Formats: sequence, C-alpha cells, structure tokens
Amino acid sequence: MESVITCPKCRYSKREKMPTDMCQFCYECASCHALLRPKAGDCCVFCSYGSAKCPPMQAAGIK
Repeated sequence: MESVITCPKCRYSKREKMPTDMCQFCYECASCHALLRPKAGDCCVFCSYGSAKCPPMQAAGIK
C-alpha cells in the first residue's frame, strides 16, 4: 500500500510505501529533513500526514 505523505513544515509531498505489519513512528522529510512524529491520538506518521491511514488502521476500519 502507498500513501502520499506531506510535510507540515515545508509542504513537500512524496509517495511512500507503508509498512503492512506495523505503524511507522518517525519519518524524515526528503526536502527539509524535518523529523515527523505522529500527532496526539494518531498511531503513526501516515495517519497524521498521509493521504491514507496506515494498513493496521484500515484493517480495523478506522477512517
């Protein structure tokens, strides 16, 4: 599965493969090198900054 993750600092977007068996807690922006972490209440950076929720959340039916 893929998601477009958008950096909240510089607005750079990049399509990334999401891990299917775990939540990803850190992501480094390819443009500004900011280290992204999940927002409060989200399990991972894809749930916070991606165009799609992570596979574990999709499997759980959470939108």
